[in-house]
Amino acid sequence: MAAPSSTPTPSASGDDRNLVTIDESYLAPSFEDRVQLFLEKNGRALSVIGVVAVLGLAVRWGFEQYAAYREHQVQAAYAGATNAKDLETFASANPAAALSGVARLRIADEAYKTGDFRSAAATYGSAVALLKDTPLVHRARLGSALSLLQAQDTSARSALETLANDVALAKSCRAEAAYHLAVLDRDAGRSEDATRWAALAASVDTSGLWSQRATQLRDLLPVAPIPVAVNPATPETAVSFPGNTK
Repeated sequence: MAAPSSTPTPSASGDDRNLVTIDESYLAPSFEDRVQLFLEKNGRALSVIGVVAVLGLAVRWGFEQYAAYREHQVQAAYAGATNAKDLETFASANPAAALSGVARLRIADEAYKTGDFRSAAATYGSAVALLKDTPLVHRARLGSALSLLQAQDTSARSALETLANDVALAKSCRAEAAYHLAVLDRDAGRSEDATRWAALAASVDTSGLWSQRATQLRDLLPVAPIPVAVNPATPETAVSFPGNTK
């Protein structure tokens, strides 16, 4: 009887001696292993996040497209406004649009031209709030102050002084405000104050129209007399006669 063979019989299931289960307990996983583990654990959450991100981008794109369409409509409506009535209708229909500020500025200009200074002042004032982030806000503020001045409103001087002293205001607007203050003081007989405002107008915008006008106004103002110092030892009433030795 032959001795049984000592050679081991191969397992039907194969050789699995080199297989290692990859999980959190594996001490040295590779980068690919880490990615695989992360995806296996968080795949569903990542899918939800991806869907939400795509939906967010789609909604944002939709809002941007609508905003562009709406802006195009507003611009077309403004372009079609050819008179004060149309501009008022446009401004009322688009109260928050920047172009409504431009429309109200044009309405105020027209009211100023026709001599309706009270209405012009109010309309310039409403334009200021809408034009606050544009250079046109300076002209609207000045227009309001000048309208009050033409309407002989008592608040006009205060408004002009605020503008003349506002270093953030456009130079030409500051110079014009200071010039009108100089005129007010000249007409009231306050030559020193008029000179001060004229000097400010000339220095703020040295090459501008209002600087030139302020310089001309200042040159025509009466010069304040220079006080003469009196020697206390020689009173003005003392008179010396020839030959008087006393």
